[in-house]
Amino acid sequence: MTTTATTGLTEERVLQLRADFPILAEQPAGVPLVYLDSGATSQQPRQVLEAEWAFRTRRNAAVHRGAHTLAALATDDYEVARDRIARFVGARPTEISWAMNATDALNTVALSLAAANRAAVVDPRLRIREGDEILVTEAEHHANLLPWQRLADETGATLRWVEVDDDGVWTADAALAAITERTRVVAVAHVSNVTGLIAPVEQLVAAAHEAGALVVLDACQSVPHRPVDLHGLGVDAAAFSGHKMLGPGGIGVLYLAEALGAALPPARVGGSMITTVTMTEHEFLPAPQRFEAGTQPVSAIVGLAAAVDYLEGVGMSAIEAHEVALGERLALGTASIDGVRLVGPRPGEERAGLASVIVDGVHAHDVGQLLDAVGIAARVGHHCAQPLHRRLGVAATTRASTYLTTTEAEVDRFLDALSGVRAYFGAGR
Repeated sequence: MTTTATTGLTEERVLQLRADFPILAEQPAGVPLVYLDSGATSQQPRQVLEAEWAFRTRRNAAVHRGAHTLAALATDDYEVARDRIARFVGARPTEISWAMNATDALNTVALSLAAANRAAVVDPRLRIREGDEILVTEAEHHANLLPWQRLADETGATLRWVEVDDDGVWTADAALAAITERTRVVAVAHVSNVTGLIAPVEQLVAAAHEAGALVVLDACQSVPHRPVDLHGLGVDAAAFSGHKMLGPGGIGVLYLAEALGAALPPARVGGSMITTVTMTEHEFLPAPQRFEAGTQPVSAIVGLAAAVDYLEGVGMSAIEAHEVALGERLALGTASIDGVRLVGPRPGEERAGLASVIVDGVHAHDVGQLLDAVGIAARVGHHCAQPLHRRLGVAATTRASTYLTTTEAEVDRFLDALSGVRAYFGAGR
C-alpha cells in the first residue's frame, strides 16, 4: 500500500474517493477510463451533483430580490456559499464575487481598470497611461494575456513579458528584473497549465507593490490542487474556475482585495448591483455586489460550495502531496522515454501534478488518439498558450494532469502507452 508519507493519500483512500465519482466507472472508449485531463475540466463527485440538484428542486428562486420564504432560503444558500469559498482561499466574503469562469473574472479586472482609467480615478495605482507597463510571462494562458493586450492597446501602455527558456520555464530573477517603476500591473499564473511551473508569488508581490503595481493571479491550477491563502500571498486580484475544482461549469470566482474592490468601478452594469437609478444617474452597491450585475448562476454557486466542502474533507495538503508525487512520477517516466521531450521543470525540480510532452515525429493529436484508443483521456493542443508553444517550436503538446482520484497505476498506464507511440507510427525508424 502507498503510504501517506509518500503521496499524502493512501491507495485505499484514493479508491474510496473514486467511488464518489460516477463517471470514473464509465468506459467511453470501450475500455476502463483513465482520466488525466483534470487540468482542463475535473469530474464531479455525487456530493456536488446532489447539492446542485437539491437546490434546483427545493430552493430555486431569485436571490436578494424576493420577499417570499423561498427567495430568503435561496439567498441564504447563496451567501453561505460565498462565505465557504472565501474561507477556502483565505479571503473575506466581501472580497469574493462571481463570474462566468476565470476568463470572465480576469477580463473583469482588466475592463474595470480601463473604466477607472477613463474616469480618472484618484487612486494612482488605477491610472494606466502611455509609458506605463503591464507585465506578464510568455507562458500565460490566453485568458491571462489577451485582456492585458487589450488594456495596453486602449491605454497606450506597453505590454512586456518575461521570456521562457527552451523548456518553457521562466525564472524569478528574470521576472523581478522586469518589474520597474513603470510597471502598473503584474499578471501571472500561480501554476502553469502547460509546464506545471509554480510561480514565486510572494517575491513578485513584494517587488510589484514596492513599485506601486497591482498583482493579478491566475489561480486556476493552484486553488483546486493545493492550499492557497490569498491574504497570505498578498495579491490584489485573483481568479479561478469551478469546473476545475470538482464544481459545476459556468461559475468562476473573482477575488478583489478589499481596497481594490472598493476603488474599482464595475466592468458591467445592470440589475442587482445598484442602490439608486434615475433616468440620468446611478449609484453602485459596494463590493462584492457591484461586480455582480444581473442574475447569477445560483445552483452552480451552491454546487461549488459543496465542492469546497468535499476538498476540505479530503484535505488540501494531502491532495497537494498526492499530486506532487504523481507529477514527479510523470516527469521521471516521460523523461526516460526515448524520443519524448518533457516540457517544464526537470525531474526532481518543483512542479505541479501534470506533465506536457512533445513526441518526436508524431503530432500531439495523433498521440491523443492513440491514448484514447486504450482508454486514456489526456489533453492535446496548445492548451490556450500559443506563445509558449511557439517558443518551444511546436504547434501542440500532449498533457497528462492528475487529481485526487488519480492512481499510480493510471500514471503507469499512460507512460506505458506513451512509450509505444513512436513505434506505432513508425517515427522511431
